[in-house]
Amino acid sequence: MKRGKKYKEAAKAIDRATLYDVDEAIALAKKSAVAKFDETIEVHIRTGCDGRHADQQIRGAVVLPHGTGKTVRVLVFAKNAKADEATAAGADFVGAEELVPKIQKEGWLDFDVVVATPDMMGVVGRLGRILGPKGLMPNPKAGTVTMDVTKAINDIKAGKIEYRLDKTNIIHVPIGKASFTEEQLTDNFQTLMEAIIKARPSALKGQFLKSVTITPTMGPGVKLNTAKLV
Repeated sequence: MKRGKKYKEAAKAIDRATLYDVDEAIALAKKSAVAKFDETIEVHIRTGCDGRHADQQIRGAVVLPHGTGKTVRVLVFAKNAKADEATAAGADFVGAEELVPKIQKEGWLDFDVVVATPDMMGVVGRLGRILGPKGLMPNPKAGTVTMDVTKAINDIKAGKIEYRLDKTNIIHVPIGKASFTEEQLTDNFQTLMEAIIKARPSALKGQFLKSVTITPTMGPGVKLNTAKLV
């Protein structure tokens, strides 16, 4: 993979053989975010889980104290009073069955998170093939299948992020923007790690956190000393 001049310059400041403390890693990640836009600072957590086993799955959500720096568009599947409540709470889009063909046939996907009341899951289920692969299916564990649509919308708008294992047993999550202060990124990182460490599956034997890397969107990754995180 060809790397640009800026990437190579930024990479010089990071020793790939070193496992950094959180504060130093965040400072380096911020410094290496040299793109012309406000890069997202991401965390990639390689776990010792085997997601093929149901009892080693990890999925949940956590509200980051300083948000993600991203404006999140929320779609709510609800009817009647719950639809009115979702609109009042600031949902960007609210609807029911009429949204199914719009998503299926027109390819409409102008939203980042989907919330649904439990009675609407039969309708949402028809969109599983489209929403599932994009990580957009509402899920009770993530708090996105709920009757309390106001709380769900408020949490999402405040910086709630979902975390889950991908097919290679890695969790990828944003913890903010390069324009955040180091303190804000550290707070967000600590909040995320506390949630993930609590979510360790009891069935897992052996090492849970294999590696944790902090990286800006376009920059090199900075590896953390996982022994200090547990």
